[in-house]
Amino acid sequence: MNRLPRPFGRRGAARTLVAMAACLALATGCAGSDDDAKPESKSSADAGSSAFPVSLTNAWGKTEVGKKPVKVATVSDGDTDIALALGLVPVITPDAEDGGPVPEYKQRAIDKLGAGKLKTYDDTDGTDFEAIATAAPDIILGMNTWSMDTDYAKLKPIAPVVTYTDKKDADTLTWQERLTTAAKALGLTDKAKEVIAANEKAFADAAAAHAEFKGKTYTYAVVHPEQITYMSYADQDPGVFEGLGLAKAPNSKKYSADKNAVSLENLDELEADALLMTYPFGDNGLISAGDLEKNKLFKSLKAVKGKHYAIVPSENTLASAVAYPDALSSPWVAEKLTPILADAVAGK
Repeated sequence: MNRLPRPFGRRGAARTLVAMAACLALATGCAGSDDDAKPESKSSADAGSSAFPVSLTNAWGKTEVGKKPVKVATVSDGDTDIALALGLVPVITPDAEDGGPVPEYKQRAIDKLGAGKLKTYDDTDGTDFEAIATAAPDIILGMNTWSMDTDYAKLKPIAPVVTYTDKKDADTLTWQERLTTAAKALGLTDKAKEVIAANEKAFADAAAAHAEFKGKTYTYAVVHPEQITYMSYADQDPGVFEGLGLAKAPNSKKYSADKNAVSLENLDELEADALLMTYPFGDNGLISAGDLEKNKLFKSLKAVKGKHYAIVPSENTLASAVAYPDALSSPWVAEKLTPILADAVAGK
């Protein structure tokens, strides 16, 4: 299955899940010690010390957390988002942006909490175990990584590792499930419930404000270098589009995670009430936006002729966040995607 890459160095497609991408919490290396940690609200401290010790089974054994963690390290961008959403400043995180601009939703969280700047390590060559060990975390979040099979043995001696219970969960867990598991290990179960409720409300409010979305079908496709990928296949879990009231197009039944390529000869299968596409590779994709829009078959689509077609931008990380929504990015996705959908549905 082709995955949508995370822009600005969000290498989740190769090593980390998690997308992207909301606006709840914080960040920075200056919170490296217990004394520097931000004070918790009453809700953030819901579990306190009474909930510990906590024992969690994972795919490589058991994680034992003896007392409420204060210093949290993350091994993926998605795990950083979990920490931020729960109101925790990681003591160390991977440099998901490769020194580039921080996504808007993450910057909002940083600004909201006055956390300054994240302390990061260069993850070009994978997880920097030495940097994590130097940060001396109480716990390591690894709910959103595909490299845990090789990383776990090196991370475990540093601190308890919170990760998934089955290797297949790297692909299948929802962001809510990842958040809930991490929150249990952190003693922040009630906070996680608040975050999930806030996310649901953001989508419910957006859907209520756009009753015209209800029942409209959509197709979401990504132009990869080797193919056009039908991302909204039938058995895919309901995502951000469904959260805003849309439904998958009938042709989605022809596609699956393992069969998702749309050939240029079958562009008519992209048909829907609203067609959304993204070009994360720019002109290095199979076909550029300009050339696709000149394609005779593509131009014949009702969605295209009726102007019910829109491009989801990748430059601002929206396309990545749509593909990998999480606790931090979802409200921002609802905010940014709604006007794009509104224009597509209206034919503007």
